Amino acid sequence: MSVKEELKKLGLHFIVVDLGEVEVMEDLSMEQREELKSGLLSSGLELMDDKRAILIEKIKNAVIEMVHYPSETIKVKFSNFLSEKLNYDYTYLANLFSEVQGTTIEQFIIVHKIERVKELMIYGELTITEIGEKLNYSSLAHLSNQFKKVTGLSPSHFKRLKDKRRSPIEEIGNSNEPVIN
Repeated sequence: MSVKEELKKLGLHFIVVDLGEVEVMEDLSMEQREELKSGLLSSGLELMDDKRAILIEKIKNAVIEMVHYPSETIKVKFSNFLSEKLNYDYTYLANLFSEVQGTTIEQFIIVHKIERVKELMIYGELTITEIGEKLNYSSLAHLSNQFKKVTGLSPSHFKRLKDKRRSPIEEIGNSNEPVIN
């Protein structure tokens, strides 16, 4: 909404391409670009017109979409998914991402997958095996190794810590421990 308002203020014609992405029909003057940039900043948004930065954001969004919001369990390699979604060769995407972000796409994916594993473990609705299947891990051992590498804890240790912090609802208020207000 903020982006649309700023574009309308400048009298620009546009089409919404994707969430957070618009295509402006006219060529922007430097003055219009600066007005748009400051208007967006006042709304807490940023004008991205560097093609490399835009592509990096698209990579990040695609990874987040696939890991955190999959429409279904997709049995495809991330490299193929990214190449098809963004219409670029994966090697180019991987090199660009590493150069700009200082980390690999693979590491970015692993960190997001482990965050998703932790989230699903906290919800407690799925077993660790089911979580592994949902996130397309080849085996429980692979998930456990990645989890430990990223968090320093095994999944079972993480689960015990999570369970220790929670009290079953039927036990709340039944202990002789003082209540802290």
